[in-house]
Amino acid sequence: MLEKVRNPNIDTSKKVIYIRGLRKAFDENVILKGVDLDLYKGENLVVLGRSGTGKSVLIKIISGLLSADTGEVNVLGQDVCCITRKELDALRLKIGFSFQNSALYDSMTVKENLEFPLVRHSKHMTEQERDKLIDTVLDAVGLRQSINQMPAELSGGQRKRIGIARTLILRPEIMLYDEPTAGLDPITCIEINNLINEVQERFNTSSIIITHDLTCARAVGDRVAMLLDGEFKREGTFDEVFDTNDKRVQAFYNYNFID
Repeated sequence: MLEKVRNPNIDTSKKVIYIRGLRKAFDENVILKGVDLDLYKGENLVVLGRSGTGKSVLIKIISGLLSADTGEVNVLGQDVCCITRKELDALRLKIGFSFQNSALYDSMTVKENLEFPLVRHSKHMTEQERDKLIDTVLDAVGLRQSINQMPAELSGGQRKRIGIARTLILRPEIMLYDEPTAGLDPITCIEINNLINEVQERFNTSSIIITHDLTCARAVGDRVAMLLDGEFKREGTFDEVFDTNDKRVQAFYNYNFID
């Protein structure tokens, strides 16, 4: 698979996420050791790293699900470390979090899963407006025909798509994808990679994609940053990141068996 061509609509004059000196430890286990990171408006940024390197911790701190020990985490102009609970709740509505397990409610149909955040956060909407928005996001993920199905009736790839649709329904400015291709077969992985790029283009999102899947990284990343030992050691295009004699980076590449 060819390396993604950088999206020409990225605005490098606007940083939607700005992180400096971020540190996070759990007891004696230091996970993040002074991380610096920028995400530009309209950009797909892939964060690579082995399991346990702090990738998921990073996006949980960005979304306010975890607190940083030290450092600055600025999201859409707000310091996540210092805002009030009410301000954080409002900020989270602008951040779409696509969980690894899709996080669908098993007792609800696809339509009910998509309605849930609208009923909770957009109470001014009429039923007709909700239905139109549900049709829009289902069309975006190619699953309009699944509107009345239960999650148990869907494949793993379909559940992933519906999870992304539910995230999109509040029209977030930032998308956070946590291992979007984990546990999927190669063909479905390609479909999810294409969907991530389609979401970027159609909804003009700025996204961080957390993954250890190099095929995903190459397909969706306008820029790639690699976490090693709690810090970003490599950053650039996919080919730039792996053009190195660093044995840790080479081992990561070889493990993924990419030609």
